[in-house]
Amino acid sequence: MSTYHSGLSSLPSCGARTTWDAIGPSAVEPGSATGSAAAMRATESRARSLAWSLQAPRPLPGPLAADYHGRRQLAADVDSQDNVYVMNRGQHPIIVFDSDGNFLRSWGEGEFDRRAHGICASVDDFIWTVNDNQHCVKKYTLEGELVLTIGKQFEPAEKWSGNPFHTPTNVAVSPVSGDVYITDGYGNSRVHRYAPDGRHIVSWGEAGVGPGQFQIPHNVVIDSDENVFVNDRENSRVQVFDKNGVLQEIWPYLYRPQALAMDKSGIIYVGEQLQIPELFDHPGLGHRLNVLSHNGKLLARLGSTERGDAPTEFIAPHGMAVDSKGNLYVGEVSFVNLGVRFDPPVYYKVFRRLSRIS
Repeated sequence: MSTYHSGLSSLPSCGARTTWDAIGPSAVEPGSATGSAAAMRATESRARSLAWSLQAPRPLPGPLAADYHGRRQLAADVDSQDNVYVMNRGQHPIIVFDSDGNFLRSWGEGEFDRRAHGICASVDDFIWTVNDNQHCVKKYTLEGELVLTIGKQFEPAEKWSGNPFHTPTNVAVSPVSGDVYITDGYGNSRVHRYAPDGRHIVSWGEAGVGPGQFQIPHNVVIDSDENVFVNDRENSRVQVFDKNGVLQEIWPYLYRPQALAMDKSGIIYVGEQLQIPELFDHPGLGHRLNVLSHNGKLLARLGSTERGDAPTEFIAPHGMAVDSKGNLYVGEVSFVNLGVRFDPPVYYKVFRRLSRIS
């Protein structure tokens, strides 16, 4: 039987006294790991140290708007200058904006397809990407020059073999060691760790519902102690491991977690997606963002009970990033999740910024 530690005693409870001012009614749904409404109200009364406004990046000027339109700008990360690298399932796979939303450049044309899936900016300013049906992970310069490929492109490992890779989902790079952690993914139930030069170090996980097992490990972030936080999507939980795959903690009070990000203070953001047609009108499942302390305490939930792209609404958060100022960028797969279900199809905002204003 698998065993695991009951808590992350070595990790600080970052942001435990922080509450969140979101915009509009139903934008904050108080909650906690213990479910104590009184405790949450007490937390709210101690501080309102952060406030947010929900914005879209500036529209692209003139003829660029149509050429760079994407129905699924599904992931993002930021470099050391807070430039934003948006992964787009469109003609221009990587679109780069400055922190004010001004278009800078694009790259990756011809190197990605409709299965572009994950992106990570490492602290040494390289961009790591996953296009899941290529069955590999690629490292680029900020200008889009390919410098390393981990795995063999278009040569998948045998499905469910545990060998890298079969339809990987995302990648994260340790801010300390530079080691590369890859969630693998749709055709495996593994996490793989590699050295910065692409040498394999260790893998862990298998298909299942038990501790340390996965049903679609979908996203991953690494903290400064090299704890590994993994969205275990179809098991509706986040699992936390050390760098060698030893399970530290399970956070079970999340619904189909897809998007994942961590800010410099250790606060963790988890985006949920509702995808089951029979539950689409359920007011309390998916289409929301969870704000968690570093040891997993639920601080707040952001999002309306209705799906949409109004200031308090989300549809299908798929990838997120946080810049040095605490601004949160959210990429969604709104069109394929909801828009295609209408006749004629409805096109929603697919990439937005929650700007920290205090």
